Amino acid sequence: MRAFLVAVMVAASTWSAVASEGTALAQPAPKVAPKAAPAAEVAPVNAASQAEARKLSDAFVNVAERVSPSVVQIDVTTREESRDSLSHIFGKGGSDTAVSRGLGSGVVFTQDGGILTNNHVIEDALSINVRLRDGRYLPAKLVGRDPSTDLAVVKVDVTGLTAARFADSDATRVGEWVVAIGSPFGFGYTVTSGVLSAKGRGGLGMNAIEDYLQTDASINPGNSGGPLCDLDGRVMGINTMVVGRGSGIGFAVPSNMARRVAEQILKSGRVERAWIGVGFQDLTPELASAMKLDPRAGALVNSISDGGPAAKSNMKPGDIIASVAQKPVHDGRELVREVLQHDVGKTVALEIIRDGKHYATQVTLSARPEAPIQPLPVQQQNVPQRDLGVSMRDLRPEMSAQLGLGSKVLPIITQVVPGSAGDRAGLKVNDVVVEADGITDPTTAKVLDASKDGQLLLRVQRGSSAFYAALKK
Repeated sequence: MRAFLVAVMVAASTWSAVASEGTALAQPAPKVAPKAAPAAEVAPVNAASQAEARKLSDAFVNVAERVSPSVVQIDVTTREESRDSLSHIFGKGGSDTAVSRGLGSGVVFTQDGGILTNNHVIEDALSINVRLRDGRYLPAKLVGRDPSTDLAVVKVDVTGLTAARFADSDATRVGEWVVAIGSPFGFGYTVTSGVLSAKGRGGLGMNAIEDYLQTDASINPGNSGGPLCDLDGRVMGINTMVVGRGSGIGFAVPSNMARRVAEQILKSGRVERAWIGVGFQDLTPELASAMKLDPRAGALVNSISDGGPAAKSNMKPGDIIASVAQKPVHDGRELVREVLQHDVGKTVALEIIRDGKHYATQVTLSARPEAPIQPLPVQQQNVPQRDLGVSMRDLRPEMSAQLGLGSKVLPIITQVVPGSAGDRAGLKVNDVVVEADGITDPTTAKVLDASKDGQLLLRVQRGSSAFYAALKK
């Protein structure tokens, strides 16, 4: 600011001096041959730098062209659960729609239609549809899901797809360029770039197993399930979450974990994980000092599961696990990662530190105890239904009047079978049918008669709102 004021004062002084010589300025000035204008100085172009910039730009373009055919948009519908039955029947609050829609991304990993995505993309889905890069819009079947890693596999009935290639996520380097592709906010096949910011991130409390890649590539809602790629066009991770929208901190499930989960789900519909049967914690500086160890010496065992692999190998609380199958372990997250690299039933060597001394032992890995995964509505669609999966009865005229529908005898839905046509259409208990296949103010008998062809077009009153629902067996 001071420099600016000085410049203004100098300019003002110059103007005053010129103004005081007004008479002299009015006289014709002698002719002077014009001087040639000095040539503009242009910084020389650094051809080498320009070539490197083009090379990097071409690398991003090549990744987008190579990977995009393996990326899909995933559309799901879910039930609205925004009101309880009491407020629902008396029209207090709630949403105006019967179903809500969600959007995510996915990665084709088999040529015959296997697609990897996030579990939270398809969770509670009534229907799943996939839009391919070539514009085809196809129904998808949920093969299986793994909430512990937030991964799921869906499949479309088509062949000849371009399957993505996977990178070795263990070999990725912090600081290398990465490219994310997905459908943020519904904008399909959006490409963003950044760097791999960190590896082995966890402790976010979002999933049972957390070992994320961190990136500053722009990731937003809708990117979930899409790929995080290296400059060779290989998938190094599955984009899963962000910390604060627009914060520039995104997380992806590493490709080694994602590929292992996807292959197991595709093969058997579920995931079986290796387990050694210990509780563990990281060595803090205080614990390490008390044990006369380096804080990165390994993972501290704090409990042993009865009858588990560790108990059978005579491990004890207070042991430090320093390596698994000759691979060093520095903390609990690395312990989990190395154990999960192996199959259930395999025997692996462990290096144990006990009372400051190093010992070798072996454990035969068993299956990790996990709660059973409940089927989603979309998985129940293949259960045969005798009808459209909806039960109803006629409302008494006084009840219709209380609901603001006049003194009419109208059908009210009393039951919706999970996974049925009515469920997929978003119908709920206490919905009132005000029109069926063009028949206004129908009775239950008329709705039943209209459904004999296996399909119905209903107009339904829910609270203060109405919507149409199409049911097909």
